Amino acid sequence: MEKFDVTIIGSGPGGYVAAIRCAQLGMKTAIIERYNTLGGTCLNVGCIPSKALLDSSEHFHNATHTFTEHGIDVKEVKVNLKQMIKRKADVVKQTCDGINFLMKKNKITVFTGHGSFVNLTTIEIAGADGKKTQIESTKTIIATGSKPSSLPGIEIDKKRIITSTEALELTEVPKHIIIIGGGVIGLELGSVYARLGSKISVVEFTGGIISTMDGSLGKELQKCLKKLGFEFYFSHKVTGATAKGKEVTVTAENTKGEKVEFKGDYCLVSVGRKPYTDNLGLDKAGVKLDNRGRIETNEHLQTNIPNIYAIGDVVKGAMLAHKAEEEGILVAETMMGQKPHINYNLIPGVVYTWPEVAAVGYTEEQLKEQGKKYKVGSFPFKASGRARASMDTDGFVKVLADETTDELLGVHIIGPRAADMIAEAVVAMEYRASAEDISRMSHAHPTFTEALKEACLDATGKRALHI
Repeated sequence: MEKFDVTIIGSGPGGYVAAIRCAQLGMKTAIIERYNTLGGTCLNVGCIPSKALLDSSEHFHNATHTFTEHGIDVKEVKVNLKQMIKRKADVVKQTCDGINFLMKKNKITVFTGHGSFVNLTTIEIAGADGKKTQIESTKTIIATGSKPSSLPGIEIDKKRIITSTEALELTEVPKHIIIIGGGVIGLELGSVYARLGSKISVVEFTGGIISTMDGSLGKELQKCLKKLGFEFYFSHKVTGATAKGKEVTVTAENTKGEKVEFKGDYCLVSVGRKPYTDNLGLDKAGVKLDNRGRIETNEHLQTNIPNIYAIGDVVKGAMLAHKAEEEGILVAETMMGQKPHINYNLIPGVVYTWPEVAAVGYTEEQLKEQGKKYKVGSFPFKASGRARASMDTDGFVKVLADETTDELLGVHIIGPRAADMIAEAVVAMEYRASAEDISRMSHAHPTFTEALKEACLDATGKRALHI
């Protein structure tokens, strides 16, 4: 039986990054992946392929909506969905091949098959061919990620009633997609097909979209998506979904108790994700789960079994690839006696619609709930020269700062390249900068990031220059 210092079960961003860091620190490392390609949900059927399709569809949308204004005349622009899907697959393959290279470079042993505990230190790998292998591992990191959730009364047939995985492989542009859930994944994939000509209806249980983010972001994004043709049905409880031939019927109840029907040719179930802990033999190792099926851990991401750790979507917190990566590094360094840290409040969240949405720190709603005294600064992109130059004037930057100390408490952006812009806010808040600190830093002109400086100027005595 081959022996390892540490074994990681799962090769998503959390798992493969943890493996690399463990190997860098001198541990003999193994990684187990049940599928034939490394990279987990994110690289294969999540972050990477969805962004590839988002970019392709945005090019098409610009060709049909803004090229003429830019002085570019094109004729007979058509959607070649087959090529879009092929390009997406090529991007995925290149990215996953890169992970294979990194495993070899760092001398990490890769096992393909389903990993499960036999006992505290023995792990069995069951291959697709039925062959079973056992290895011994002094320490183990569980990084098995998550899978799409569903709702009672809905059977996902993967043909007409689909999850995000199937939405990445459609062979036709749908006429009408009914999206159950107004969260990040549904809005991103809805954006892809709305740009290509699909009608999009979002049926959401709560009163708004992206409900975990600052309320002002959801309201602004809703306005922007309506321009794409999105329809929103809030405060609707979905009670069922059925497919017959090429038609899908979604049933729901509104706040008055009235029954409502929505008919389309596809239904995307996008109601979140749940931890993947099935058949891992956690009971044999004695690892405890909480009441939501997540693995319980302490502040070092150590389970109740000292030599077993868990990271990413299987533990509490936001289900984000970059959170899982940071946790993988934290566990690897903790194992070697180092003192790493993660400030979970400073892990940014991003929605890759257009305009993009990105945020870090506290929302205004959270500060009100805490009774914290704060001040607000904002700046609209319509007042940005760079945004006007690129015809990306929707959205704004909003900063929240402590009323007394001026320390930044939250930064919320909806606008062009918000996903990249938020990094400046993360750095500033990691070093506990004030709004005035950013307002006095020189920002290149013309850039989108000037909007962050202007919002900080607005928060410090309403000193914004360009509004």
